[in-house]
Amino acid sequence: MYDHDDAEAKTRVTDAVAIRPADATEDALVLIYPPGPNMGKKYELQGKLVNVGRDPNNHLVIDSDSVSRRHARFTFEGGRRLVTDLQSTNGTYVNDKPILTQILENGDQVKIGDTIFKYLVGNDVENAYHEEIYRMTIIDGLTGIYNKRFFLEALEREMSRAHRYGRDLAVLMFDIDHFKRVNDTFGHLAGDYVLNALARLISTRARREEIFARYGGEEFVILLPETKRDGAMELAEQLLQRVASHTFRFEDEAIPITVSIGVATMGSEQLSPTDLIQKADEMLYLSKSEGRNCVRG
Repeated sequence: MYDHDDAEAKTRVTDAVAIRPADATEDALVLIYPPGPNMGKKYELQGKLVNVGRDPNNHLVIDSDSVSRRHARFTFEGGRRLVTDLQSTNGTYVNDKPILTQILENGDQVKIGDTIFKYLVGNDVENAYHEEIYRMTIIDGLTGIYNKRFFLEALEREMSRAHRYGRDLAVLMFDIDHFKRVNDTFGHLAGDYVLNALARLISTRARREEIFARYGGEEFVILLPETKRDGAMELAEQLLQRVASHTFRFEDEAIPITVSIGVATMGSEQLSPTDLIQKADEMLYLSKSEGRNCVRG
């Protein structure tokens, strides 16, 4: 498993200091991943040229092993902000796609090593920044799905409704099998890719009323209102097959991925949110202990 606490300790970002060109509109980067003391910090792109990398002589310094000494460069040309990769070891990505040079649009996500920024530009960057800060309280920065905090709030709300009206409710909890092996074999950036790609794959199946969230590390949860055990088990089996049959490919390397899933349902039982999560976690543990790549509930 990728140790995100370790990533927080190693990833440090310091400000660029320069003068904004007269023909520039206001623009900035907001750090949205990884979690840590700098998450949510805004870095104004002041100047026609901003170098980014691990070397302390860069304008914007990212102290992370996955970032090259001279990694990327932001330039201001013809009224547009561009980002250019400087032949870095791990590449520069815009909206999950590797780039050489790319014109940035408002809301683009720029990934430099294991660090992800959101690009903001316009006449009201400050307001957009505060909206992004709120978004970060409910959305996981890496995968773009809901985070644990939002899920737990939704679970408490839906369980209260289910108790009040005598409705069914189910929770799926699943994680990636042998995820530590993925990180050890292919690297942590490949691990981040798998987490992101898995979230996108599952999101295409989730319905609007279902809450799909990253619970922590390589662990995910789905809240299924008004769903009986049979329906939850059927969905879990579908997701199991969808993941196992999908080709996860990072830098031309195919990475075999499966998941193990635990299913918990409430029915007429008077369970607390903690009880239901514990039931799902116990079923997940059972599925992993019985061979992985299976569903138990």
